[in-house]
Amino acid sequence: MCTIHANSARDAVTKLCTLPLLAGQNISSDFVVPTVAACIDLVVHCGRARDGRRRVEEILALGSRVESGVIESSSVFALGGGGLELRTVSLPRPERFAMAGVDAAFWDAA
Repeated sequence: MCTIHANSARDAVTKLCTLPLLAGQNISSDFVVPTVAACIDLVVHCGRARDGRRRVEEILALGSRVESGVIESSSVFALGGGGLELRTVSLPRPERFAMAGVDAAFWDAA
């Protein structure tokens, strides 16, 4: 788990892929992007409400597939009118979530 400052969950993923490239010529995006895709499962984006409190605005799931330098992703939960709303019915790499004790039957029922 880590913290990164970004304007959205997708911006955070872009930043995770871009920051290592600042190390110089010894590393390329051809290495960094697939590595980030393989290592990160979920990105939780928190924002600050007008009253100053922080709240979860989106939970983004990253897939392991990369196309044209972009990591496949899907919004699992996103902030809607009444709070966080479920946006997807499946998680990428369900075996990882099962190993962590997340019941896959929840997603099948949603």
